[in-house]
Amino acid sequence: MKITQVTASHIAIPYDHGAPKPLQTSGRERANMDAVYIKVETDAGVVGWGEAYGFSCCPVTAAAMRLMVAPLVEGRHLGPEGSNSVTPADVTILMADLRKRTQSAGLNGPVGFALSGLDIALWDIAGKTSGTPLHALVGDGGHERIAAYASLLKLGRRDNLERVLDKARSRGFRMFKVHERTVEMVAVARAFLGDGVALMVDTNCAFTPDEAIAMAEKFLPYDLTWFEEPIYPPDDFEALARLRKVGVPIAIGENLGNLNDIKRVIAAGGVDIVQPDVSKQGGVTEFMKALRHAHEMGVMAEPHAPYYGPALIASVHCLAAMKHETMCEYFFSDLADYPIGEAAIPRDGWLHVPQGPGLGIEVDEKLLEKYRVS
Repeated sequence: MKITQVTASHIAIPYDHGAPKPLQTSGRERANMDAVYIKVETDAGVVGWGEAYGFSCCPVTAAAMRLMVAPLVEGRHLGPEGSNSVTPADVTILMADLRKRTQSAGLNGPVGFALSGLDIALWDIAGKTSGTPLHALVGDGGHERIAAYASLLKLGRRDNLERVLDKARSRGFRMFKVHERTVEMVAVARAFLGDGVALMVDTNCAFTPDEAIAMAEKFLPYDLTWFEEPIYPPDDFEALARLRKVGVPIAIGENLGNLNDIKRVIAAGGVDIVQPDVSKQGGVTEFMKALRHAHEMGVMAEPHAPYYGPALIASVHCLAAMKHETMCEYFFSDLADYPIGEAAIPRDGWLHVPQGPGLGIEVDEKLLEKYRVS
């Protein structure tokens, strides 16, 4: 099967997060939810879909696909020449070659993101050609649904935070993550949710190591399930190991470049919960390695998955393939439209695992065109 065309579509969809706008994220208003959808077409008529990490760097990720990755893969055979059957081994071989060819562009960043989105799309094709759901291609966990936790955007005010927590709870979520950076706002969340409810805090690398230690000590009374991305730079594993001694569980992973970084932070004792990202760190191929390595080392793995498209669904499939149960992040907001439909929406706090071949989703290309960023 020959790959004939690879397309990256940068889209931006309006959303409602449940509180008055604007929201300030990294000093800028987040007016829309941006994403980069990857479409892989073949001469056999089989189409695969993936998603590459984007957010504020969507234009650069899309450009990396168009200028560097797509030219390396278009015209190449996926599997033996003349065969329309694609196996997991075929995907692994092609992706290993592409990673080697692009190593000078860095092991992290937009080129790596583009490769990740491509990898997801190739696994989608492998599942479609064999009539097998992705979760059955990569494991045998057999889970039909995955518990989702509500990951709130940064809200900044008590009334906004309480309003959105209440909305998420009314929709059946039982676990909650806030992106607040003050003890006062964390105290608001704990008081509103009550004791015994899972509460996580993500500060997006806001603190120096010493500041993070001071914050962790102040967070101790609030029984956090984890304190996420506490320091800058996020790969200071020695500082993370010191921070863990405070006693608040530490979660990191979204800003690590690849599987080796995840292995290093675990070996350094710098993490309690590791958070690989399927759209950033090598797609399904590398994501499954990260999940399995963490499990073998006795470290929890809870993926970074603030998405509404193929990256979310790929994460769900991979978690469903694991024997043990884990939960998946869900970025809590309502989009104006959902390009993959109901599959992107949790019900009563659960994300259901598609059972169709590959990712088991249909992408509405009319919506991609409607929300395309030129």
